[in-house]
Amino acid sequence: MNEHSDELGAIAKYWFDVMRDCGDDVRELLHDGHPTACVADAAFAYVNAFKAHVNVGFFRGAELNDPNGLLEGTGKFMRHVKLRPEGEVDAAALWKLIDTAYIDMKGCLKAG
Repeated sequence: MNEHSDELGAIAKYWFDVMRDCGDDVRELLHDGHPTACVADAAFAYVNAFKAHVNVGFFRGAELNDPNGLLEGTGKFMRHVKLRPEGEVDAAALWKLIDTAYIDMKGCLKAG
């Protein structure tokens, strides 16, 4: 994300800050080169800046309630939201997805 000093970098940094602000127990690390937000050692979301877009991804995204249809992907677990500088995003809906992923991961850790 720091390699992108342009609008893509700013988008990635903004959404990673949203992840960081989910709670005092959020830890950050690099997972496969992607800035990743965790509860304890359990990753719940990440950002990754590419040449033309930014992905805001969710490790358990297939389980998230997504009434606004933001999530993309067909993997067994992971989903992402693709953001482009020229595109519009429902920021409130994406904020809710991030918060839900955080809360869900906290619940998984308590249950385990």
